[in-house]
Amino acid sequence: MSRALPPLNALRAFEAAGRHQSFSRAAEELGVNHSAISRHVRGLEHRLGVQLFKDLPRGVELSVDGQAYLGRITTALDLISDATEDLAEAPEGRVTVNSEPLFAQKFIVPRMAVFQAACPQIELRLEASHELADVDRYEADLAVRFAHSGSLDVPSDLLSDGLIYPYAAPSLLAGRELTPAQILSERRLRDRREDTWAKWAQCAGVEPPPSEAGQWRLRANLAVEAALEGQGVYLGSQECVAAECAAGRLVQCSDIGVSAGAFYLVYGERGVRRRAVRQVRQWLLEEARPFRA
Repeated sequence: MSRALPPLNALRAFEAAGRHQSFSRAAEELGVNHSAISRHVRGLEHRLGVQLFKDLPRGVELSVDGQAYLGRITTALDLISDATEDLAEAPEGRVTVNSEPLFAQKFIVPRMAVFQAACPQIELRLEASHELADVDRYEADLAVRFAHSGSLDVPSDLLSDGLIYPYAAPSLLAGRELTPAQILSERRLRDRREDTWAKWAQCAGVEPPPSEAGQWRLRANLAVEAALEGQGVYLGSQECVAAECAAGRLVQCSDIGVSAGAFYLVYGERGVRRRAVRQVRQWLLEEARPFRA
């Protein structure tokens, strides 16, 4: 029995445009220009005899028919993708990981070369952003985010929840072993969020310093750079300074650590059905294993 199948390229264009609610972002995902997406979608509408998108002053929006069609087409394309990947000997394809900048720079980047050598058939793309990517719309396949307390309200894996410790450059320490009080007397570096130094001081059993006195409020990646230059003591998570400590550029100043949240790996239910995404997900979880309590 013959099937009433529209051209596959038209279906892919419609599905990407519907998922993103944008012809431009669909074009970027599929590696074509905006006019190609528009042409495919309009051709599909003509073939089906229905309007799939409503034109807005800025962009497009799915019609009622378009919303109903999108759900079924997305499922069908996912099944085709799953069936194709199941026949492959090894997972392959492009996997995009969106991460908070410090974690991307200090944890993922130093490990990427080893992963690519082991899995050359997977094109690993890393994006650094403070904004959470929408993995359900394929803005990224996986996303690394930090939660100061509790867990995230989206599907995610606990990536690391190790304690945070104070770190400084050897030039600042000059061979000294600092007491908690001496550590607090140095310039204290932290990011722009909660005052973790007061929490650390309480855990160390010393009088918390005035909230702003002696502190530089910087984004975490800049605070680490300031510590590397010997300009103060940085209070941060182990996984983001492990490479600097291993190279001797930073030294842990105290064995006293404090809990201040956790990194999570966010994933989309459809995305993790891809073998390549599962491979990258497992790799990140394995690399972060030493940093889970």
